[in-house]
Amino acid sequence: QVQLVESGGGLVQPGGSLRLSCKAAGSIFRISTMGWYRQAPGKERELVAAITSGGSTNYADSVKGRFTISRFNAMNTVVLQMNSLKPEDTAVYYCNCYYGMDYWGEGTLVTVSS
Repeated sequence: QVQLVESGGGLVQPGGSLRLSCKAAGSIFRISTMGWYRQAPGKERELVAAITSGGSTNYADSVKGRFTISRFNAMNTVVLQMNSLKPEDTAVYYCNCYYGMDYWGEGTLVTVSS
């Protein structure tokens, strides 16, 4: 069983930055692939970024060069640094842990608006 708690969402102006954190409670964090997904109103949930237990990363084309995912195994934490935010980045962002099955956090709202 893995419990995920996200933090760091909020309102930011276009061009601004936000840092999302996800802390995991559970013993499988260090051997799991961690990711961030997002779901905008009226749209399906989509992968934003993922990082394997070995540190390999994968990003959606729409966020490449703007977002960075990092993991800190000693703290069971994965971080998504989001720069140059755009209105189309507005969504609920969900932390995901995958190890044989998906575990999800409750989500944190990111709103990019002037």
